[in-house]
Amino acid sequence: MELHGRVGGITVGYDLQARWDGERLHGRIGGRFQGKDIELTVRSGDVDGRVGGTFAGFDVDGDLSAQAVHVRLGGRIDGDDLHLAVTNGHVTGRFSGRLDGKDVDLNTDGEHLRGRIGGRVDGKDVQLGLGGVPLELAALAAVCAYKALEDEQNAASSSASTSG
Repeated sequence: MELHGRVGGITVGYDLQARWDGERLHGRIGGRFQGKDIELTVRSGDVDGRVGGTFAGFDVDGDLSAQAVHVRLGGRIDGDDLHLAVTNGHVTGRFSGRLDGKDVDLNTDGEHLRGRIGGRVDGKDVQLGLGGVPLELAALAAVCAYKALEDEQNAASSSASTSG
């Protein structure tokens, strides 16, 4: 089973390709040179894993069910909470806090996951083929891709502002 598609637009976005074996989702967010590996393991409602490498990346840890996703992306201090509700093919919730966080609004037709993470201006579109991957796990992977892209953009803008 394979999850594949894109988070973001043509010029500012990341491809997402990952295989699901019933317990482990593993693959790549982004390209071969600019991107991150994704490795998530799901056991008895618990999900844990990592996006990226040892130094440049973030941990994934929390709870996952057909009805909800409650996960921490990153560490205790420099991390983001993700809370999603899954109802009748519709995934809604919040990523990264009440005040400066992003809305998550995704829908499925059974074969594809589409929608948006973030607002109209600063958000990113999501278009993924599910390929048999559970909806809640696909939604989590989409938010991981969004966070990886956002982290990359923030790092690029901070290095551009300090190199002048």
